[in-house]
Amino acid sequence: MEKSICEEKKLSLFEKYLTLWVFACIALGILLGKFFPDIAVALDKISIYQVSLPIAICLFFMMYPIMVKIDFREVVKAGKTPKPVFLTLFINWCIKPFTMLAISTLFLGVLFKGMLPGFEIIKGGGQVELYRSYISGCILLGVAPCTAMVLIWGHLSKGNDGHTLVMVAINSLAMLFLYAPLGGWLLGINKMPIPWQTIILSVLIYVGLPLLLGYHSRKWIIAKKGFKWFEEKFVHYLTPVSITALLATLVLLFSLKGELIIAQPQIIILIAIPLFLQTCFIFFLTYMLARWLKLPYQDAAPSALIGASNHFEVAIATSAILFGLSSGASLATVVGVLIEVPVMLMLVKVSLKTRHLFNYSV
Repeated sequence: MEKSICEEKKLSLFEKYLTLWVFACIALGILLGKFFPDIAVALDKISIYQVSLPIAICLFFMMYPIMVKIDFREVVKAGKTPKPVFLTLFINWCIKPFTMLAISTLFLGVLFKGMLPGFEIIKGGGQVELYRSYISGCILLGVAPCTAMVLIWGHLSKGNDGHTLVMVAINSLAMLFLYAPLGGWLLGINKMPIPWQTIILSVLIYVGLPLLLGYHSRKWIIAKKGFKWFEEKFVHYLTPVSITALLATLVLLFSLKGELIIAQPQIIILIAIPLFLQTCFIFFLTYMLARWLKLPYQDAAPSALIGASNHFEVAIATSAILFGLSSGASLATVVGVLIEVPVMLMLVKVSLKTRHLFNYSV
């Protein structure tokens, strides 16, 4: 019988120090862009139908290791405990995208607008106000519920690993059908030009294809080598591949954005503020709704953590193919990576310290 992929789960060296790796990639990318600017530009121009091949390769290897871990048979267990599943779906698709739009617009489009001057030329030749591009990156994060590191957050909070696994599978399927229409609609509200064919293609390439290959390769490997080999060997060596591909993408991104970062380093902080507030707001909203529904702590904690965290790999992939890797939208999605680990670890500690709130009296 297969054991849970969350069993004995803990942060790897890559995951534990992801924020430091991101800072290192920022520095390396900026240096690369300053001293060897032609390299990044040349790599970004290697493309087919406006899709950068080096980035496409990196983004695929970001996604596949995540998808191959998912056991979709867990979805059938969702009917046994429907309340936490419905709560998580409601927060992820009916609340979170809209609060992200509202909070990012309030801060980046109103309060911080004067500190984010200028325009940028996005992919395809259109011109937009820079602050709208940053809001667009936040939107792409908001409509991408986490299906990767949330397995770790749920386990560290001593939550129900089974519920976490179910929601990883359900969210992966939901993204295939909801990410493009919901993301495109919200980007339209933000007055960003959206080629619908491109956003649908990006979901198919960076969610659908890895999901399909992950599902079939998982079945084939387990049938041939057994689950123990799959879990202890294949997944063990594959896990760093996703983060390595992510870091390679970040180096290229910042080699293209290095000049802007050096000129206006405060941009990172300005983008991080609404993302931090959104993450905390969604966590506490879900956590309190779970208590109102009288869910046990083991279901309440992962529900809140799933709602709070973002699938930044999908967001980066989509922003890159929609607006270009050098766009403000892509930069905003990277800021999401930057704050993910420290903020989620903080919320895990909040969960553990407030477990007593879910000791209901009979």
